[in-house]
Amino acid sequence: MKIERIEAIPYSIPYARPLKFASGEVTSADHVLVRIHTDTGICGVADTPPRPYTYGETQDSIVSVVTKVFAPQLTGLDLLDRSKVQQLLGRTVNNPTAKGALDIALWDVIGISLGTPVHKLLGGFTDSMRVSHMLGFKPAAELLEEALRFRETYGINTFKLKTGRRPFSLDVEACHVLREGLGAETEIYLDANRGWTANEAMEVLRRTEGLGLSMLEEPCDAGEALGRRRLVQNSSIPIVGDESVPTLGDVSRELLSGGSNAICIKTARSGFTEAQKILGLCEGLGVDVTMGNQIDTQIGSLATVTFGAAFEASSRRAGELSNYLDMTDDLLAEPLTIDDGAIRVREVPGVGAAIDAAKLQKYRQD
Repeated sequence: MKIERIEAIPYSIPYARPLKFASGEVTSADHVLVRIHTDTGICGVADTPPRPYTYGETQDSIVSVVTKVFAPQLTGLDLLDRSKVQQLLGRTVNNPTAKGALDIALWDVIGISLGTPVHKLLGGFTDSMRVSHMLGFKPAAELLEEALRFRETYGINTFKLKTGRRPFSLDVEACHVLREGLGAETEIYLDANRGWTANEAMEVLRRTEGLGLSMLEEPCDAGEALGRRRLVQNSSIPIVGDESVPTLGDVSRELLSGGSNAICIKTARSGFTEAQKILGLCEGLGVDVTMGNQIDTQIGSLATVTFGAAFEASSRRAGELSNYLDMTDDLLAEPLTIDDGAIRVREVPGVGAAIDAAKLQKYRQD
């Protein structure tokens, strides 16, 4: 079974409301659907989220690098030559989400060809993941209202608060309001998307001490090395690397330099193959991981569930899986559902991301 051709299809689906965070704002999912076709007629799919303010990739650049650089290198390869595929992708620097999508689509093909769910091929630890919901930049009372609604509607009891605002007293207030309104049993953690300095982050931790926050993700730029290291050393909760750790080498650097002591894994930027390596490194060092979200569609969220549920270490914490609820539509033929605060894997060959052809035709931009 060999790779016959590779497609990169740009499409756009509006969000119901703009999603705001410290490093940017998005109003629509301007993504790229990647499809790998084989000479046996099997097609594997994956979704690619351009994030120019995080990785430097755009919709146009992803389509270009997939079709003009990666497709000519990969066409004709045997689907099981996965290490060779990784070596060829590695010849081109950066482009993490383009590479990640190709890897996920490759695993999808392999799972379909073997008649086996990919989560079983990866590890098969469990069949679902608990869901963490992201709360964006809003007044504290509105954040609490949204959290209570999601807890009542979906059974979600873990919330990630997007922070990094100025003045940071707005974020401190939100932490106190959420804890008081949600109770002690609800998990709350923060993500500043590099919006603060290390000193500001330490002040936020001081002002929120005693609230039982579980993690602080990417509080400041990792390039602020000494301040970041001092923050990690003095924080009572894990400091999670995210934007600073897109690759295995970046994870090694941040952990060994003391810039982070927990890691966010995102399959959108690492695929399944490199995500396995990152997870193994973290397990060996005794470092917690969390499964993050790249403002993913249902296709991307399903990939996260597929990987996260496959391993014990990646399934311990709730995964960030609910951003697709902010979209007005999706390409997935069989929509995801959140039941009792969790999303189940697809017990079908491959990843299970069957595409609705009519919706793809409606939203594609080529």
